[in-house]
Amino acid sequence: MPGKKLSVVVTRRLPEPVETRMKELFDVTLRESDEPMTREALAAAMQGADVIVPTITDQIDAALLAQAGERLKLIANYGAGVDNIDVATARQRGILVSNTPGVLTDDTADMTLALMLSVVRRIPEGMRIAQGESWEGWSPTANLGARLGGRRLGILGMGRIGQAVAQRARAFGMQIHYNNRKRLRPEVENPLEATYWESLDQMVARMDVVSVNCPHTPSTFHLLNARRLKLMKPNAVIVNTSRGEVIDENALTRALRAGELGGAGLDVFERGHAINPRLKALPNVILLPHMGSATIEGRIEMGEKVLINVKTFADGHRPPDLVVPGLM
Repeated sequence: MPGKKLSVVVTRRLPEPVETRMKELFDVTLRESDEPMTREALAAAMQGADVIVPTITDQIDAALLAQAGERLKLIANYGAGVDNIDVATARQRGILVSNTPGVLTDDTADMTLALMLSVVRRIPEGMRIAQGESWEGWSPTANLGARLGGRRLGILGMGRIGQAVAQRARAFGMQIHYNNRKRLRPEVENPLEATYWESLDQMVARMDVVSVNCPHTPSTFHLLNARRLKLMKPNAVIVNTSRGEVIDENALTRALRAGELGGAGLDVFERGHAINPRLKALPNVILLPHMGSATIEGRIEMGEKVLINVKTFADGHRPPDLVVPGLM
């Protein structure tokens, strides 16, 4: 569209440098509030814009896409995952979808290790004691946790983030195991000294820590269900920094309450921010508000990816991070 700036609608507040650059490049509508858009507001945005920039809080399904105007040609998602968007329907309607892969790998892997350490070493419990009024001093048997070194870590999903978790865990002396759709190539697997398990059942039954690092797809929904959770050791720990839907949250809560698992560190939840109240009440569970990718550097890099995708599209080319149905 030579001589005319694309009309772009952003659905949430983004870091200031990203918003400023968008204002320079496009005819952009920014958000004054950081509240998620209502479904009606999303529909209105999709009716009048060339591009919308949604986030994971925006569910863009077939019914919403049916209301899109003829101008809408690109959904430039601010996020690596696209399970909030019906990509197949979008493409059928001639709307491209892009995302922001790769920039959050280190941040998410760091948070995964932070959760492991926090649960295994009982850090939040120690903070509550130290910040309270009842601490009477050090004791040889108080607040005992466990070492990470020597423990077996089972990684569910060995993509970029799973491999970054493995690298960090090896530095702590953990033994790396993984389950993945496909076995890694030897040149990737061997430096990690990782053991591949084709059977998820067999892997989880032997692990001290299980880290969920796979995306949410129809095939991974409740992959860790009640039956698989019962296979795990009673002192095993689960960490999830990927997608909440991969774990049956009710079954996990029951297992933790019954003492069938040692603990959990969760940054994501099955029903968004509606966390099971019984899960909140457990002392051996650490809950975070989806902070895995929450670094200044990561958020700006995500915005830069969005800018590149939209600018490339505006110049008449294929966005570099185009999402193709069937290859997700």
